[in-house]
Amino acid sequence: MADSSSSSSKSNSLIHHTTTRKGGWHAAIFIIFVEFAERFAYQGLASNLITYLTNVLNEPITTAAKDVNTWVGASALFPLLGGFIADSYVGRFNTILLSSLIYLVGMIFLTLSVSALRNKILFFVALYVLAIGDGGHKPCVQTFAADQFDEDTPEEKDAKSSFFNWWYLGIVAGSTASVFVVIYLQDNVGWGVGLGVLAAVLALALALFLLGIKRYRRESPSGSPFTRLAQVFVAAARKWRVQDTLSQVNYCYEEVEEEHHEPHHHLHVQPKFHTLLHTHQCRFLDKAAIIDDIDAKSKKRDPWRLCSVTQVEETKLVLRLIPIWLSCLMFTVVQAQVHTYFIKQGATMIRSIGPNFQIPPASLQGLVGLTILFAVPLYDRVFVPLVRKFTKQPTGITVLQRIGIGIFLSIITMVVSALVEAKRVGVARDHGLIDDPKAVLPISIWWLLPQYMITGIADAFTIVGLQELFYDQMPETMRSLGAAAYISIIGIGSFLSNAIIVIVVAITSRTGEKWLGNNLNRAHLDYYYWVVAGLSAISMCIYVWLAKIYVYKKIDGGQRRDQQGSSHNKYRPGV
Repeated sequence: MADSSSSSSKSNSLIHHTTTRKGGWHAAIFIIFVEFAERFAYQGLASNLITYLTNVLNEPITTAAKDVNTWVGASALFPLLGGFIADSYVGRFNTILLSSLIYLVGMIFLTLSVSALRNKILFFVALYVLAIGDGGHKPCVQTFAADQFDEDTPEEKDAKSSFFNWWYLGIVAGSTASVFVVIYLQDNVGWGVGLGVLAAVLALALALFLLGIKRYRRESPSGSPFTRLAQVFVAAARKWRVQDTLSQVNYCYEEVEEEHHEPHHHLHVQPKFHTLLHTHQCRFLDKAAIIDDIDAKSKKRDPWRLCSVTQVEETKLVLRLIPIWLSCLMFTVVQAQVHTYFIKQGATMIRSIGPNFQIPPASLQGLVGLTILFAVPLYDRVFVPLVRKFTKQPTGITVLQRIGIGIFLSIITMVVSALVEAKRVGVARDHGLIDDPKAVLPISIWWLLPQYMITGIADAFTIVGLQELFYDQMPETMRSLGAAAYISIIGIGSFLSNAIIVIVVAITSRTGEKWLGNNLNRAHLDYYYWVVAGLSAISMCIYVWLAKIYVYKKIDGGQRRDQQGSSHNKYRPGV
């Protein structure tokens, strides 16, 4: 049996090695085209959607802001379902292909709804078809691209660490190009033309993605990851009376799956995962891995009564990420202001460049992208090597420290935004325009430059950090769900932004001076920004505490097993 297992292990290793020689950046390049197009399309729509809702559909500003946040939130929550389906049943490649087709169909219907048909109901239906397409696309594309790098090869492991920075740089480039080009077309040529360009780019990217089909390294779906998590909770509950003392207890360290010797295609391999070391957090779950008298007498392990240490530690990984997830929600509330109230601020200010050109107010979001385009390379090539000399860490700072810096900068964003808004309202008051919401105030839109740029720097720290954290720290069979979990922060943050708006409006309406009304000059938007800054500061304090006690994934000497089991047919007890 040992010889057979060794032969199988060598065979799988050779298969894996052959695959990764054709993978890495060579395969990831084709995948980037799909992500570039999706971000180009998403940003081209989301960044100017509030303008269409208020100027074309004549919605009130508060209603339009909530509609935008609701759609953004739905687009960010559907990935939880898409990631689950990809990891459990369909696989990432098939999920990307299907969701890209749905996304393209949604964009075509959206284009028809604003041009030929001019139908409001069709417009909103198409919006949520796009959200469904996003649900399969967002959790899988980045994860599928990262899968092309072999974590067991030092060169490819280093390339993967840098990959997250450059991947984010690429998608920001797509978003930024869309903000400058598509929004101008929407505002000055027509919404039908602007959205038609987005549909054409999506179709082209899908064709390019299919060109690389023979290069991709595809991992087979591993079945429902929630089953493995549920088994740990059930097994721990069944053994709640068992005493857990490290000096006396034997633990199950290995899986008990029967080995299979199925042929592998060189580009279609079984998922692999590391053996995890035992940690001392969430000790109540350790009971699931204790071998008691009943387990010792049993010839076959009952997976709902006895789990491996690795399986228990996978469950702990998920539990440890939940508080971090919650503490980052206020960061995305700040980001939600960029495509809502920031745009309405800019619409009241002087936007002229020369005698004949006016900047569309939504185009200033491109400054966020431009800032990121400069910030990410500086972070990767300057900041990390410099800080590495002091911290002695390969990544310069930890991923949680990186996220925390971005959260702090998001608070600064709100403080600066509040001060600039107070200045804008002061100009309106000084010129007697306080009661004229449609007036262009004698103040340049470039006053908004600092808040956009700080937002970009915050993104370069926190967004990339969250992507890396939820890829690296999730169980390896749940990485699409990990990406979906990171994206869902944006979704819940958008809904939380709606909730804050509703609460603020409800409370201030009782005082007789309603905030966030249609007249932005009297809306006290600066007060609202101070409220968001205060809530973000409280959230950051909680995050810092959680980051200090967080335990990173601990791998057993880099050992790795394929999903079908170890080279043993029986579990091994250990102390």
